[in-house]
Amino acid sequence: MSDTPISEQTGSPAVPAAKPKSETRETLTFLLKLAVIVLIFRSFIFSPFSIPSESMLPRLLIGDYLFISKWNYGYSRWSLPFGVPLIPGRILARDPSRGDVVVFRGPPGDDVDVIKRVIGLPGDTLQMRNGQLILNGVAVPKVRIADFILPITPNYPAADGVAGKCDPAHLETAADGKQICRYKMFRETLPSGYSYDVLDAAETGADNTGVYTVPAASVFVMGDNRDNSADSRFPAPADALPGEAVGMGYVPMDRIQGKAVVGFFSTDGSASWLLPWTWFSAARWSRIGEGF
Repeated sequence: MSDTPISEQTGSPAVPAAKPKSETRETLTFLLKLAVIVLIFRSFIFSPFSIPSESMLPRLLIGDYLFISKWNYGYSRWSLPFGVPLIPGRILARDPSRGDVVVFRGPPGDDVDVIKRVIGLPGDTLQMRNGQLILNGVAVPKVRIADFILPITPNYPAADGVAGKCDPAHLETAADGKQICRYKMFRETLPSGYSYDVLDAAETGADNTGVYTVPAASVFVMGDNRDNSADSRFPAPADALPGEAVGMGYVPMDRIQGKAVVGFFSTDGSASWLLPWTWFSAARWSRIGEGF
């Protein structure tokens, strides 16, 4: 005979009682799913990025936050968090265009994200002559425009010869009594017609260089702040001679993570995490939503 339990009221087999759900298990499952979704989104669609230095002035200020799109140039191991080597080489590859602002994984220890503007593509020759960019033997038009004025704020204070701070040579007091930093600004126009603004306040060693020839599968990048940018004009640390200024060298395309698309927040650095109302007073609202 069957030993299946029988309900006393109906005579049908008894249904086993459902096990009580574990709230802890459900919460952990939800968090795991959320983490996977965020990982996929950041790796293959959009990723946030913050600006820690002045190398891309005037377009990007210290304290800007932006999104980069991840699909424009394909995917490599550097598309993934921490550069996990799960993607061989570069898949769905597409070369950037001159003028694109890109984020890439830079030297010396493969542990830093860098943002610069793509100036040269494979096979291009580049040179700086008296502060003017020479691309494939032709001078890129560089026209003086109105000065760039940057207010002195907690994340861009005044200090003599310190990176990320306004040098006294450019420090002024505005009509309202507030201190500002004033830089000479120029507009460069690439052969494609794409224009962007650059700062060039003084003569530096990087204003006159030899000729660079961009190798295959690499790009030549520069910061818009030409006097304060460690970029492809300078060799990567591993390639530099003793005492030589270091930069990025030629950037392999498989290190490019994405293209800058839009700013979603900006702060002047005056906010305090413990004082929520200062988050609003410190925000540079006019910069939010600016595209590239």
